[in-house]
Amino acid sequence: MDSKSGEANCRTFSMSVTKREEDSLVGLVLGGFIGDALAMPVHWYYDRVAMRQDYGVVREYMAPRPPHHGSILWRSEYSALNERGDILHDQAQYWGQHGIHYHQFLRAGENTLNLQLAKVLMESLIACGKYDADDYLARYIDFMLTEGKHRDTYVEECHRKFFMAYASGTVPRKCGGADIHIGGLAHVGVISAYFAGDLEATRETVKQHVSLTHRSPEVLNASDAMVRILADVFTGVPLREAIFTNSTDWFSKRKAMDWSKDPDEVVIGRRVSSACYIADAFPASLYLAWKYADNFEQGVIANANLGGDNCHRGAVFGSLMGCAVGLSRMPQRYIDQIDDAIRLKEQTQKLITKNEN
Repeated sequence: MDSKSGEANCRTFSMSVTKREEDSLVGLVLGGFIGDALAMPVHWYYDRVAMRQDYGVVREYMAPRPPHHGSILWRSEYSALNERGDILHDQAQYWGQHGIHYHQFLRAGENTLNLQLAKVLMESLIACGKYDADDYLARYIDFMLTEGKHRDTYVEECHRKFFMAYASGTVPRKCGGADIHIGGLAHVGVISAYFAGDLEATRETVKQHVSLTHRSPEVLNASDAMVRILADVFTGVPLREAIFTNSTDWFSKRKAMDWSKDPDEVVIGRRVSSACYIADAFPASLYLAWKYADNFEQGVIANANLGGDNCHRGAVFGSLMGCAVGLSRMPQRYIDQIDDAIRLKEQTQKLITKNEN
């Protein structure tokens, strides 16, 4: 990565926060990472009987246990056009094989690729003192093209589309595709925490950032709804009220009352799909946040054990819940035992204090 990229546009921004606001913001950031990491070993299990046989009920961070009998990685394809598109590196050998766990080499408590990229975004925000798309893109490209930066086997379609375009000579800002997956919301929590107190800056930045990899109107609409929910919760609005006020296109009181008559396994599986497509995955995330609004631990456990795209649901749900309950009401073991916990907490503190000295 060219460390000078975007340097001219980087300038320091600072904002003081109260203790209550700090508790909420740290919870917001860490909640997304926790939701993803807890769900990681059972990510994309659609056969819940098989998931129970392989893992029991997931309550703690666990390492993957290959093989993943429901894996469809064998159907996924990616062939780099040239070295500017080589994002699979030594993981390429596992694509096209049956039974490969999507995250086979990750440790218990480690985050999947999109949340590892959220850490790259945090580094950019801290270094620049503002959001700089070019700086983030330079770091993103370096992270993806440098072998050994991460050990995740699966690389989502949005990244494959981006690097197909990049390898063809397209400028980075125009490499994003019309992706419709909930993974596009994985960084919304980090940006919302950084710009807390400035709703319009958050909305503008999230739209710009999400569009780098997800240009679909549906994902942009959902990301904006998530921003507005988080903004209300940060100011003290109860989470359930904030959800109903800001997500009328996605969720409603009527749906909440109707869906709550059924077990979670019916709601997320029959009423809405447990898969990654935003049309179902975002309402599923909002439903879980509504149902478990007062209990972070029960919520993240429920989400993980529902399978499907529980990692990215977990990132969305975890951010919403973490903001609502705050760090002080989140299980300490999830905070302390997440992979690279000390650095993550240090970076989170820098992020929310905007590098104040």
